[in-house]
Amino acid sequence: MRLLRIVPDNTRIKFVRRRVFSFPFSALISLATAALLLVWGLHFGIDFTGGTLIEMQARNGQANVSVVRQAANAISVGEVEVQEFGSGGVSIRVPVQPGGESAQGEIVTKARAAFEKDYEFRRVETVGPRVSGELVQSGTLGVVLAILAVMVYLWFRFELQFAIGAIIGTMHDIVLTVGFFVITQIEFNMTSIAAILTIVGYSLNETVVVFDRTRELMRRYKTMPLDELLDLSVNTTLSRTAMTATTTALSLLALVLFGGEAIRGFAVVMLFGVVICTYSAMFVSTPALLYLGVRSGRLADEPADTSVPVSVPESGKA
Repeated sequence: MRLLRIVPDNTRIKFVRRRVFSFPFSALISLATAALLLVWGLHFGIDFTGGTLIEMQARNGQANVSVVRQAANAISVGEVEVQEFGSGGVSIRVPVQPGGESAQGEIVTKARAAFEKDYEFRRVETVGPRVSGELVQSGTLGVVLAILAVMVYLWFRFELQFAIGAIIGTMHDIVLTVGFFVITQIEFNMTSIAAILTIVGYSLNETVVVFDRTRELMRRYKTMPLDELLDLSVNTTLSRTAMTATTTALSLLALVLFGGEAIRGFAVVMLFGVVICTYSAMFVSTPALLYLGVRSGRLADEPADTSVPVSVPESGKA
C-alpha cells in the first residue's frame, strides 16, 4: 500500500525569501493586537472577575432568551449577561453581588426557583472577589514563570542567537493568541491560561526541531549561504511539521465539534495556536536567524563540504 505523503519529498520552497512579507505582516498583526487589547479588552470569565455562572438546558429543546434575561435581571443586582449556545442551551452570568458569599448563594437558589421548571441545570460556578483576585495573580505569575523557564532552557539548549530566535517566535505566538481572544471575545479564564501555556510548549517544540536541523546542516555545509541553509532546514523537516500539525489539528477539531461547550473554547484556541506556531517556525523564528549573527559560532578550520545537497534524510520521517 502506498504511504500517504502530505508534503512531497525534496521540496525546495524558498521560506526565507518570504520574510519580506511575513515580518511586516507579523509586526502589523502584533501592533493591531495591542491596539485592540486597549480598545476592546479581553472577555474575562468569572475566574478573574468573580460572580456566578449558570448553564442550563431547555427541557423542551427550545430556549427563550428574552424571558430568561428578564427573569435573571429581576433576581440579581447589576448587569446580567445571558447567552444562548448549542440547541436549547442558555448561560447566565451574574456579577459579584453585594453581601459576600451568602448573597452569591442566594442567586443560585433564586435561579433554581425561577428556571428549574423549564430548564435543567447543567453547570453552576460561583467565585468570590477575593478568590478571583488570587486567580488573576496566580495565572499571571504562572505565564511569566513559564516564559522565563523557556528562555533559560533555550539559552542552555542552544547558542544565544538560536535562543533569541526561538524566543522571538514564541512571543509572536503568544501575542497573536491573545489577539485571537480579543477578536473572538472567547471567555478568558483559567482554561485559557492552560491553552496559552500549551501553545508555548508547542511553539517551542516546532522551533527546536527546525533549529536542531539547522545546527546539523551548519556543521555539514560550511560554505553554503545562510539563507539557502535555512531553507534547506525547513524543507527537510517540512514533512514532519505537516504530519504533526495535521494530526494535532484533527484531534482538536474533534473536540471542537463533539467536545461540548465546556471545552470548546480551549479547543478552538488550541486549533488556532497550531496554525500560528507552524507559521512562525517557518516564517518568523527561522528567518530571524539571518539577522542574529548565527554563523559567527562556526569553526573555519573544520573541513567543509561545499556540495549542495539534493536532499537530507530525516530520521523518523512519517
